[in-house]
Amino acid sequence: MRGKQLGFFLLICAIPVFILFTGILSPLTQAFGEEKKKDLPPRGISVSPDYTGIVTKEGDDVSIDLKVYNKGRQDEDIDLSVESIPKGWDAWIKTYSFGVTGVHVPSDDFKSLTFQADPGKDVGPGKYTFVVKAQTADGRLTSSSKVTIVVKKKEEEKKIKGLEITTSYPVLQGPTDAKFEFSLDVKSKSDKDAIFNLSAQGPENWEINFKPAYETKYISSLRIKANMSQTMAVEVKPYPFAEPGKYPIKVMVESPDAHGEVDLMVVLTGTYKLETGTADGRLSLNALQGKPANISFYVKNSGSAAQNNLSFLSFKPENWKVEFKPEKIDILPPGDLQQVEATITPSEQALVGDYSVNLSIQGEKTTQNLELRVTVRASTAWGWIGIGIIILVIAGLVVMFIKLGRR
Repeated sequence: MRGKQLGFFLLICAIPVFILFTGILSPLTQAFGEEKKKDLPPRGISVSPDYTGIVTKEGDDVSIDLKVYNKGRQDEDIDLSVESIPKGWDAWIKTYSFGVTGVHVPSDDFKSLTFQADPGKDVGPGKYTFVVKAQTADGRLTSSSKVTIVVKKKEEEKKIKGLEITTSYPVLQGPTDAKFEFSLDVKSKSDKDAIFNLSAQGPENWEINFKPAYETKYISSLRIKANMSQTMAVEVKPYPFAEPGKYPIKVMVESPDAHGEVDLMVVLTGTYKLETGTADGRLSLNALQGKPANISFYVKNSGSAAQNNLSFLSFKPENWKVEFKPEKIDILPPGDLQQVEATITPSEQALVGDYSVNLSIQGEKTTQNLELRVTVRASTAWGWIGIGIIILVIAGLVVMFIKLGRR
């Protein structure tokens, strides 16, 4: 009984503490969100598919993740549509179970949807381009993005001199830093066992290796019994600095009596990576109350795809100001580096001490942060005032000492 009374007493005591904690935390969270919104433009939208280029087989449907961004300070109702639909295709924007023609996106947020494209029976191999369009309800802002679908034949096959090589997936797509693995079925039509040597022709500086199916060891030859087939894997590792694009690879399988080859292709979408820092590695600076202080940092595109529309955000103490020059970077090619000047102005009421200021560099598909330590010092004017007071005190003591000494 006493235990229940004690538990009830603790519960009653905890309720005011919870209400007080919530009352303190909620205004702080709201103030942080409002401060962040001040760094956003008044309005801004964009529509961006995760992949703007797709390679697929005849008859296959295509589904691509689509993101609709609101980069402005106010909430937006955004209308969506698919334009320039190639003949024979059906394309639309959808969510899990229904089509979507418009979406509400809060400020500094995004919504994830799906771009769906279904080919008709008469759609054959070729290149097909779609345009996804986003427009605000008042028609003042628009954004569009292209999606290109390359349709390949359903199966690539090569039969030469009693040797047949087939693969169901001759085209693979992914980022530059990924490994690609093709599965090949090699069938011998010879009436005797044979050892086949394996070789490949691919882009310069690419790694191409052969493996038995479902094994990790590398091989350079394949033993196949008469009139039997065997499955093997071709592992492809792109050159780290290869640019986005299509890269053909030719695989040859041969013995003294037979020769076969198959054409494969890797489609690189590129990698999105950013590096940031200062020239001397220093991430701290001194500043006076209410006075601007400058620090220079670099932004480097260490990926293989160009970075477009790089923007800068700051997370800082209340009533501080952070300005960037330039305010944004329109395009940063792979391997390029650009210097950015950040001007940080502490609040005039800031106390003397160390503060943390976080700078965020936001690219298309990646973000980098730079955390700075800012040491705020009192204005030098107060130091001179203090020295003046000390001098006056000392002078007063000297005068008093002289007068007393005469007496």
